[in-house]
Amino acid sequence: MKLFYVDNNASHYRKAIYLLMDQSFDVDFLFGQSLNDIKQMDTSVLRGNVEMTRSYQLLGNWYWQKGVFSKVWKKYDRYLLIGDSYSLSTWFFSFFALLLGKRKRLFFWTHGWYGKESWLQRIVKKIYLRMPGGGVFLYGNYARNLMIEQGFTPNKLFVIHNSLDHDHQLAIRQHLHLDDVYVKHFTNNNQNLLFVGRLTKVKKLDMVLLAMSHLKKKGQRFNFTLIGDGEKKQELESLTNKLGLKDNVWFYGACYDEKSLGLLIYNADLCVSPGNVGLTAMHVMVFGTPVLTHNDFPYQMPEFEAVHDGVTGAFFKRDDMESLSTSIVNWFDNNGNKRELVRNACFNEIDTQWTPEFQIKVLKYNLENNI
Repeated sequence: MKLFYVDNNASHYRKAIYLLMDQSFDVDFLFGQSLNDIKQMDTSVLRGNVEMTRSYQLLGNWYWQKGVFSKVWKKYDRYLLIGDSYSLSTWFFSFFALLLGKRKRLFFWTHGWYGKESWLQRIVKKIYLRMPGGGVFLYGNYARNLMIEQGFTPNKLFVIHNSLDHDHQLAIRQHLHLDDVYVKHFTNNNQNLLFVGRLTKVKKLDMVLLAMSHLKKKGQRFNFTLIGDGEKKQELESLTNKLGLKDNVWFYGACYDEKSLGLLIYNADLCVSPGNVGLTAMHVMVFGTPVLTHNDFPYQMPEFEAVHDGVTGAFFKRDDMESLSTSIVNWFDNNGNKRELVRNACFNEIDTQWTPEFQIKVLKYNLENNI
């Protein structure tokens, strides 16, 4: 099968699935130049033809990815495009695929439906997401269920989830062990909260500090380690000092060594992500740490589906510090003596649903059979 694949950037975190696609299909890749600060992969490791193009920002969020439209005239068995409704190049490609009788060969890979769309966005998405006659690959069941409610054909909606470099993480996980890394740093035996990722406004990490201060006044003390850097670091450090939490908060900084990250995550007790959780959920759960995040799913990222309440994590009321505080305490009250059970539940969730191997099976089956 000759496959043409388009993405608006060659994200480093997706390297493993791109390599599996490269091995499984005769595929030509076209990647745009990232319009944000997402780390890019070295595409020279791919054996298929790789074309790097520019993405031009137009009015508002609309953009045009150079090189996409011209490929509609090429002879491919399947076309798999990133299904971003703000991509005008994808709109034009899809329209001409329809005119040329290639609609059934066209597939999108997209977030799909969020549940917070305005009436205009709903109309646009209903048109746009029906353009690929082959079907739509979605990151989660939540979006799929919403799209079915909107009248989309269920057998054209394929849940593919997301993934990191699972094989590499498994190799590291096999050598992880209980360690006193947090006892040594904090010189106490408090439960250890954790966050891994960019320290940005959307992650709302100030809520964790405020919750810790609130709980401290009630005699309930926790430690909090932030692994990452970002625009909010200084502000969070200032708030930490203001709240008198300096001895209980560790700004570890950015870390790209997976072995070090694995050890820190494995020995933490609970990852707290007050904003949308995203890739952080997969990263911490593959090393056995559960996730606490907010319950307003239209404002979440697809990876929230890996969190099963009371099993691999828990939810709190969005933007509610009291709810966050209560949920932290409740988690440890209900699961404090089940750490190994929770750890294994996290392993199982990622190992069975959120891997490149899971994704390539979904891709191969549906690209070959849904025509």
